[in-house]
Amino acid sequence: MLNKRILMLLLCTVCASPALAETTPTIIDAVHVVVNDDIITRLELAQRMQVVVQQLQRQDTKLPERGILEKQVLERMILEKLQVQFARENGVRVDDAQLESALQRIAQQNNFESLAAFRAKLEKDGIDFARFREEIRGEILSVRLREREVDSKLFISDSDIAAYLDTQAKQGNRGEQLQLAHILIVVPEQATAENLRSLQRRAEEALQKMRDGAPFAQIAAGYSDARDALQGGQIGWRPSNELPGLFADALATMQPGQLSDILRSPSGFHILKLIDRRDTAAPVFITQTHARHILIKTSELVSESDAHVRLQEIKRSIDAGADFAEQARLHSEDGSAAQGGELGWISPQETVPEFEKAMNALTEGQISGLVKSGFGWHLIQVLERRNADVSEQQQKQQARNAIRAYKSDEAYQDWLRQLRDRAFIEYREVQS
Repeated sequence: MLNKRILMLLLCTVCASPALAETTPTIIDAVHVVVNDDIITRLELAQRMQVVVQQLQRQDTKLPERGILEKQVLERMILEKLQVQFARENGVRVDDAQLESALQRIAQQNNFESLAAFRAKLEKDGIDFARFREEIRGEILSVRLREREVDSKLFISDSDIAAYLDTQAKQGNRGEQLQLAHILIVVPEQATAENLRSLQRRAEEALQKMRDGAPFAQIAAGYSDARDALQGGQIGWRPSNELPGLFADALATMQPGQLSDILRSPSGFHILKLIDRRDTAAPVFITQTHARHILIKTSELVSESDAHVRLQEIKRSIDAGADFAEQARLHSEDGSAAQGGELGWISPQETVPEFEKAMNALTEGQISGLVKSGFGWHLIQVLERRNADVSEQQQKQQARNAIRAYKSDEAYQDWLRQLRDRAFIEYREVQS
């Protein structure tokens, strides 16, 4: 998730047109919005608008009315400010070393030989590297806050999964994938009856414009509060059994190209567009790896070098004859420590790429060298491998993922609403 979001921000920025930057009218800077003890200036809003407009133009998306788009962009900037403030108040931070590592990965993923070459490209295209750097820091902070305040608190029971799969089976949705686009109009937690009517009218207006022929991507950019709004609301291909029941029920009778009616959930009002369907029902055979590991985490208090040294000492003990499982129980900073580092049977793409690459290079019984990931430093041992038909397990995992994604999205939107409701927001009138 993190890399995808950061790369989308990168695409908004690296590909920016210098010609457009040169023709942007001069803005006399002034405070536009007060957000608690911080501000958003007119110049900052104008610069963000420029980037957003360029992104929409590259996607061949017809631009919404400027006032509507500006309101959407400003709301996103307010939420970004609030998350940065919350992170600062609660000791969540991204230090310069972690930020530098993230920037290096972004440069490599976009085929730059070095971070210096990447920076030179940005600056050549008129992009302020310091501002871009802080935007990446903000993206990482946002992900960490979601993991800490939302995802870590979710619980999905076996009965949740059984009920979900039972519902999907009754709907005849097993093995089907749907390509979707989505518009969300968020309803604040403390919305009054008048607020609710106003937001519903906004949803009705968006739906009517699309029924009158307006492109979905244009309306998504101008109306949707979802994070994918500026990508035309596209959420791509999703297994039907990974969709929340509210969506699945609406999509069950829809044909490709059709729009749903307005759907109401605790998050707000939704409009779906079904782009296509495809059937993927088939047995699934994969190579699974039974592995265990020891993890020493990095944090604000534990540097990369300190974590590396600690794990190196543990590896020396194991090489000298110490039991791997016992060392994991004593030292690993992962939830698997109590089980001796046991991770069970791991399917492809269930772990982070760095971990999976190192694990796949090992033979049965072999212990890796020290492996670095975004979590810290790992020591990995492969115990055995097998080829398995994982159709049933995959269905359960897809169900778990679907329930988690739905619950996470709902909880995250709720958390953002609460954050905004508690904030002091003051809009300053633009002086002519």
